Amino acid sequence: MTEQHTACPHASAQAPRPYGTDDASFQAAGGQEGIKKLVTAFYLAMDTLPEAQRIREMHDADLTESADKLYRFLCGWLGGPTLFREKYGPITIPRAHAHLDIGIEERDAWLLCMQEALKEQDYSDDFKEYLMVQLFRPAEFCRTRD
Repeated sequence: MTEQHTACPHASAQAPRPYGTDDASFQAAGGQEGIKKLVTAFYLAMDTLPEAQRIREMHDADLTESADKLYRFLCGWLGGPTLFREKYGPITIPRAHAHLDIGIEERDAWLLCMQEALKEQDYSDDFKEYLMVQLFRPAEFCRTRD
C-alpha cells in the first residue's frame, strides 16, 4: 500500500529566514531598490544633520561615488550580489578609511545618519534594530583614532 500525502496549501511557503542567513537581510532591505532608497536617505541625513557636518566635510562635494560605493557595499554585505567587488575590487573597511581622521564622534555621526535614514524605510522594526547593531561593527572598524 502506498502512502498518500495531501499537500498543505501553505507547505510551499517558507518561514522567514533569520537575518544574516543567505540573502535574508538583502531581501528584508528590499533588494537593490530598497538599498538605493536607504543610501539616498543616508546621504540626505548627512547633508542636513548638524551632528554630521564633520563627516560630511570628509566627503567630496559630489556624493555620487560615495553613494555608489555604499550602495554596492551594502548589497554584498547584506547577502545580495557582490556589486562592490565587481566594480571596485575587494574591500577592506579599515584600509578604505585609513586616510580619514575618524574617532568615536565621527563613528557615532555616521550611525546617526543611518538611524535617520532607517526611519524613512518601510523595513520591519526588528530589521531596523538588527541593522543598527550589525552596522556598528563596520563603523567601529573605520575608526582610526580613540
